[in-house]
Amino acid sequence: MEEWIGQWWHRAITHLAEPQRKEAQVALQDMQRSITLLFRAGGGDAAVRVAPVAASSHGGPRRWLQKVAGSGLRSALPELDAQTLALPPHISVFDHTELNRDLYLWLAALAAVFEPTGDWIADNRAATARALQRFAGLRERHHRLITAHLAQRPTLASLRGKDLPWEAAVQAALRGEEHTPLFVTPRQVAPVWLWLNATDMDSAANPTPGAASQTPANPQDTPLDTDAQRRRARKTEHKPSRNSMLLAAKTDSLTSWSELVRLDRGTDDEPDPNAATAANDMDTLSLVRSEQTTASRVRFDLDLPSASADDLPLGPGTKTPEWDWRRNRLQPDHCAVQCVVARAGTPYAPPAHLKATARKVRRRLEILQAAPRWQKAQASGDEIDIDAWVRFQSESCGNTQHSEAPPVYAQRQRTERSLATLLLADLSLSTDAYATSQARVIDVIREALYVFGSALSGSGDAFEILGFSSVRRQHVRIQHIKGFTEPWNDAVHTRIGALKPGFYTRMGAAIRDATRRLAERPERQRLLLVLTDGKPNDIDIYEGRYGLEDTRHAIQEARAQGLSPFCVTIDHEAHQYLPLLFGAQGYALVRRPQDLVKHLTQAWTTLVR
Repeated sequence: MEEWIGQWWHRAITHLAEPQRKEAQVALQDMQRSITLLFRAGGGDAAVRVAPVAASSHGGPRRWLQKVAGSGLRSALPELDAQTLALPPHISVFDHTELNRDLYLWLAALAAVFEPTGDWIADNRAATARALQRFAGLRERHHRLITAHLAQRPTLASLRGKDLPWEAAVQAALRGEEHTPLFVTPRQVAPVWLWLNATDMDSAANPTPGAASQTPANPQDTPLDTDAQRRRARKTEHKPSRNSMLLAAKTDSLTSWSELVRLDRGTDDEPDPNAATAANDMDTLSLVRSEQTTASRVRFDLDLPSASADDLPLGPGTKTPEWDWRRNRLQPDHCAVQCVVARAGTPYAPPAHLKATARKVRRRLEILQAAPRWQKAQASGDEIDIDAWVRFQSESCGNTQHSEAPPVYAQRQRTERSLATLLLADLSLSTDAYATSQARVIDVIREALYVFGSALSGSGDAFEILGFSSVRRQHVRIQHIKGFTEPWNDAVHTRIGALKPGFYTRMGAAIRDATRRLAERPERQRLLLVLTDGKPNDIDIYEGRYGLEDTRHAIQEARAQGLSPFCVTIDHEAHQYLPLLFGAQGYALVRRPQDLVKHLTQAWTTLVR
């Protein structure tokens, strides 16, 4: 009874001290697409991702009711660094839903033009002026936000000591008035919801050496329920404590009770179920490199297999460059790419329904090949080519001389198709997860490769199928499944059946190797299809923005050589990073893994028209 009364009192007093405004609350998840679009349209870095921020403490004054309830000490304040725009996971600051939604949009616009110098007030004031100039349509919304926020801030008459000049400087800056220059941090005043805190911009862009060692040695070490909140962290040195007053004792002859009794002895590598809760209570996480190595950390499934058990290498391998976004330069011969082929095994025996699907898709592609195709930029035709017409009008405005019959028409003609397709499939360890209750991701990929290969074999077009995975930059593995000059036969089917997941996803090196292969083809149209289930990653520094920037640079290199890259993914979070890599129209998201075959063929037919 006493516990129930205590819980009831805590809920009641907390609700009075901190009104929740559930009816006006807006979630970041619902606004993420709009925020990302506005941020990038305003000139924000395309590689900066939007993520929820964890609550942190601040030193602003509190009302007496907040002191009684013990609340008002922590808030999810918006932050910005070189990799992340961290926003509150929910906003219920104002009583109206429209204002809370406008606050998300305003923070996105502010982040797009933010230029940090270290002075929090001056930086936000200058960014506000730039944002209102660039986004003129937000002026009225910003005025409403300022009015509503100033009404919530502490009155100057109620403040004493240093809180008074600090709050006066903040309110003057919010109104756009002149104030006494003061160095104020966001932790010293009440939360300013309309401003950003640029944290560790330099350290985020240039991480300290050895930071990559904090990456888990195995993707299985990462919990399935990933906490996406953005937290502040610092790297510290591990200093083992030793007591010089303790004498060394010989304990070889001592017998432990734990060796005589069957006990469940815990280890340091067992996950702490309260780790997320403890992290939320901390403002800054300290990261330290542990010098201890436990046997339970060794994952043999990620070790490179022996030569007798591994796939057969094809050739000595090649070197590929890699883009370092922190130094803004291309590192030549940085990655070692090794092409391998599976050892002889049993042929792949697809189920009957999969064979029927393959025959259906094959007939569809055969009909597509026989159909007339649109020839664009013609001097005469059935319809106007919009792209050619816009280009013609633009050149005409520049006083460019044209013939009397400009090529601005499109015409359907039966022509011989000149097409080469390279399908690059992700075979990393993440594909070992179950996509449905009955099939793993690798099984779905295997079926897609079989159906797609069977369909293309009937079209007569040249195509190649490769898989890729990696273990650091020295071991980028390209799995040979079918070459351009190989027939579609039982040997290829055997290689499809022998596919097994493992290792990581160094996508940039794999795309560069595929680009080299495809660029050597003589066909006029060359398609590069990438099939994956997640973002680029590896065990070293190839994580986060580093991997994304390298992959984007590799895709740009492919387009510069006349290739048409396109991505098909089953990652539900793909909209957060694939527009950066392949463009808004350069990828297709498969909501249901069992529809992968359909989406893959649809993407191919759309690209070849």
